[in-house]
Amino acid sequence: MNQNENGHVGTCHCGAVRFRMQGELAAGGSHCNCSVCTKVNAFGRLLKPEEFELLAGEGNLTSYEWGHRVSRRYFCKNCGVTCFGRGHLAELGGDFVSINLNCLDGVELSELKVMYWDGRHDNWAGARDEPWPVLGGASPS
Repeated sequence: MNQNENGHVGTCHCGAVRFRMQGELAAGGSHCNCSVCTKVNAFGRLLKPEEFELLAGEGNLTSYEWGHRVSRRYFCKNCGVTCFGRGHLAELGGDFVSINLNCLDGVELSELKVMYWDGRHDNWAGARDEPWPVLGGASPS
């Protein structure tokens, strides 16, 4: 994966927003079946806040928060790309940043492991290897 000692850099489509994540991508990322993740087709990766740095474009960001107010999604005002979110959920270890791996430069996404969360049903017991249903109730692991 195209990483150096400075981590992985990501941008929105127009390049106005730039960020850096520290850490390896070996753990891959995840898809969630909640209504917003489904609509924006986010490929997320949870980070500790100290593993994330906004490099440029703070003034180009706007945000969206919904439901239980667990997370605030940040996206570029110019091109509309959802770059990252910030939130707090005890079941996920408290404060977190969720980056959109689709925004990382120089990363072959098809090589990353994918896990699936059942956010639509507020089921944060753990991710699994196969998608959760979008319609209907949560299915057993």
